[in-house]
Amino acid sequence: MNEFFQTGLNKRSLGEFDHCFMNQQIVFTLSTAVIGGSLFAIPASADTAAAPPVPRFSISYMDLFIDPGRDFYRFADGNWVKNNPVPADKSRWASFSELAERNWYLIHGILNEAETNTTAEAHSPVREVGDFFASAMDTNRIEQLGFQPIADDLKRIDQIGSTTELLSLLAHFHEEGVGGLFSTDFGPDAKNSSIYAYELDQGGLTLPDRDYYLTDRFADIRDKYREHVAKMFELLGEKPDEATNHAATVLAIETSLAKASRSRVDLRDPNKNYNKFTTADFLDRNPEVPWKDYFTESGLDPSASDAAGGKVPLSYEIVGQPEFFDSLAKLLKDQPIDDWKVYLRWHLLHGSAPFLQRAVEEENFAFFGKTLRGQEEQEPRWKRAAHVIDGTIGEALGQLYVEKYFPPEAKRRMLELVDNLKTVFRDHLEHVDWMTQPTREKALAKFSKFSQKIGYPDKFRDYSSIEIRRDDYLGNVRRSAEFENHRELVRLGKPVDKSEWHMTPETVNAYFNPLQNEIVFPAGILQPPFFDMSMDDAVNYGGIGVVIGHEITHGYDDQGRKYDADGNLNEWWTEADSKAFDARAQKVVDEYNAFEPLPGLHVNGKLTLGENIADLGGVTIAYDALQRALAKDPSKNRKIDGFTPEQRFFISFAQIWRTNIRDAEARRLATVDPHSPGQFRAVGPLQNFQPFYDAFGIKAGEPMWRTPDLRAKIW
Repeated sequence: MNEFFQTGLNKRSLGEFDHCFMNQQIVFTLSTAVIGGSLFAIPASADTAAAPPVPRFSISYMDLFIDPGRDFYRFADGNWVKNNPVPADKSRWASFSELAERNWYLIHGILNEAETNTTAEAHSPVREVGDFFASAMDTNRIEQLGFQPIADDLKRIDQIGSTTELLSLLAHFHEEGVGGLFSTDFGPDAKNSSIYAYELDQGGLTLPDRDYYLTDRFADIRDKYREHVAKMFELLGEKPDEATNHAATVLAIETSLAKASRSRVDLRDPNKNYNKFTTADFLDRNPEVPWKDYFTESGLDPSASDAAGGKVPLSYEIVGQPEFFDSLAKLLKDQPIDDWKVYLRWHLLHGSAPFLQRAVEEENFAFFGKTLRGQEEQEPRWKRAAHVIDGTIGEALGQLYVEKYFPPEAKRRMLELVDNLKTVFRDHLEHVDWMTQPTREKALAKFSKFSQKIGYPDKFRDYSSIEIRRDDYLGNVRRSAEFENHRELVRLGKPVDKSEWHMTPETVNAYFNPLQNEIVFPAGILQPPFFDMSMDDAVNYGGIGVVIGHEITHGYDDQGRKYDADGNLNEWWTEADSKAFDARAQKVVDEYNAFEPLPGLHVNGKLTLGENIADLGGVTIAYDALQRALAKDPSKNRKIDGFTPEQRFFISFAQIWRTNIRDAEARRLATVDPHSPGQFRAVGPLQNFQPFYDAFGIKAGEPMWRTPDLRAKIW
């Protein structure tokens, strides 16, 4: 799925997306909504610190001494960039970070109220959220327990004597959210999107990407990672020499898995990553791997017979990268079982670290926060706990949030804006000059089935079967993961629930789901700087209008276009139209390849292509929608703060990408993120769009100018 930002979502819990609007440093951010341009009153029980300001559009963010034709990003955002350094507990600071801080301020109040409400009905959202939060904040209890929460798991690892026992225990770990070796998922079958299928994909790495193991660029990171693993093993009780040797074993195994893994660019192609195997064929492909035991211990019946003993029949699998599993089979055969026990012990320790005693949590942050992201300090504990709650029982938290902060007025206005943008996009489909009629007719047929979800789901998820205890933080996390795994497991082979949401209502983001041909806008994004009912149309179309257009365009970007009207992978384009599209898309690749977030570090134009096309489409569609709105009401066609509506549209768009980022985080994101850095999202689409040049009188020869023959025009 495509999001406006990448959120770093846990695939096991809420789905792995890459078609979104933003990459967020903070996962599962929460928000309030606006009525008449004002935020709801902040309750007395909210965070006692001062309320963060509303991060709406402002002329004060601009540097008016900069010529827009020389550096439009600095022109629109220069003063904000100078006056807003990255806070010590962040690796990046941006407009959506400011919004997140205000959201967390409000959600802290909800958490505090829920924690103290011990009389609430058992298994009610208030009780679930409150008890979970209490378990996270009880640091005395967590310190007293030490490694007790994982003691039984460590014993189970020590008792492994064969590959069969290794895979059987791994199945249980996967159910409880502990990673290792590969990844699994349950989702709509990409070529039969009306039913749920079982998916197997490459995985088993701890560092962000295979490049961290394989390229000289990250040699220093690898050395520090090895030291970190050794320190963690020492905390577990190992002697220094033993811990050092075990760290080397972990790195060696993960490097072998990295060598077998596909690149981020290759992982973007849905056709290459759709390989259907009957269960019998998959078992025969690598007979030395005890896959049958793994499936059985996972609650599946690999014989594909009627469910026996409560197990779910498994008739086929979608294998993302078959060659990875071939390499894994060889690795399992060649690597001593004691090495695999070390590897599994590491993944248990690493996955549990944020929920254990202070020394372990701090060492975990020292590497993954400071070293990998450049973050100087951890966020406050209550905020870290809130992230976890949002990522585990997020719809319970979302129900409390919606009841308190989301007004129906915002939803009604949003539906109007979506309808406006859909009308414009349909018109573009009908008139785009490079597409032939056979493909156009199918594109319009797909658009006729396009749908949207706004705000929050009609029915919130029921978490009442989860045992949530006030004295068992890690247990709550693991039981929540097990609940989610079982919820998805029992749907295998059954019709897809099209009412399901893959983001919590409080999330500040939006996404396109190609398998359901829908766009989804959680309540969290329906506020400044994206959606501000106190601002003029130009600002809103440059903000939320572009977000809407961005998500709509994802249905027709370089990968989204491969899905048909019913959400199935299906080649419905003529060969000539595919070539015409690819030629235009290549111009986008070339443009972004030239951008340098740091000296010598370039944006990966192929990795970011889908998001860059969506940004370009979002700007184009939203601008046309603004022009139609201005034509309907000429009184709005006036200057505000000395700028025309057209100028305010482009300034508003650039301001939602105001960003400061630490070098370490910039390097990490350049490797793993399918979204371009903020400063290039602010200007990249505009350099392909003539109305931008016209709005500011930018001429040939100026730094912002891109010659017409190099400009990309797709939708």
